[in-house]
Amino acid sequence: MTMVNLGLIGQAINSSRSPSLHDLLGKLNQLPVDYQLQEPEDSSAQSFCTKLAEIRELGFVGVNVTFPYKQIAIDSADDVNEAVKKVGATNTLLLKDGKVCAFNTDYSGFIRGYKGRVGDQPAGKVLMIGAGGVGRAIGFALFDVGATELLVTDLNEASAKSLVDAINAYGFNARYVAKEEIAAAAKEADGLVNCTPVGHFKSPGMPIEAASIGGQKWAFDAVYTPMDTEFLIEASRKGLQIVSGFDLFFYQGIDAFEIFTGKSISDASLVWDLFREKCQVVSDLI
Repeated sequence: MTMVNLGLIGQAINSSRSPSLHDLLGKLNQLPVDYQLQEPEDSSAQSFCTKLAEIRELGFVGVNVTFPYKQIAIDSADDVNEAVKKVGATNTLLLKDGKVCAFNTDYSGFIRGYKGRVGDQPAGKVLMIGAGGVGRAIGFALFDVGATELLVTDLNEASAKSLVDAINAYGFNARYVAKEEIAAAAKEADGLVNCTPVGHFKSPGMPIEAASIGGQKWAFDAVYTPMDTEFLIEASRKGLQIVSGFDLFFYQGIDAFEIFTGKSISDASLVWDLFREKCQVVSDLI
């Protein structure tokens, strides 16, 4: 059976769990998968293009794309799906029939993760902290799970306003929230979303004051190292339903594998259990 060559293009990716996930998915589907980490020489568009050309020449079927290439990668695509058009970034490239087809499985993976945790409960009015690459994907995806309005704040005011403008241009409802308005916005929100690095092992803390958490229905944190962030622990303690960054990582990976191989993962819960065991993932929240 022909080896399915896959990979991840990005910077500082040595600790990625993507190879383990795709290796497991390959074994469960009787496919020999070789998932390789690919780090270009630097963060420039030229280095990305050089690396992409190199792996295409080697016969790779597809690659995931992470920081700092998610927007750069669009310029290399022959076709882009609707999610990529909305978000303005891609994290999944299918290399097939001489073409590069771009997808955004951060977008689709969040939808699957949200529904897996919260079910059919509409997202409602959502306060999102962080309007960077993952924030843009989550911001648009929220309207596929019943968001009525997105309140966006970011230390970079221009970034937040750019996302608000893009969402409103698609006919959805979003508005910018200044730093001094965050506490008031949290009180009127049904959901709280962290798309900043705050809470990561390297940048501990909370993206929002603990006093502002409570009274909402659900919370999501894009950070998953650690999985149980201070933000999610506090949200859980206040009775909110939790969607974790690990949910996003897991489902975006499954979506990418399905795109790469054409195989449908019918029992995601089995994969979840096996993958958590394989990676020795421990969480008190999920």
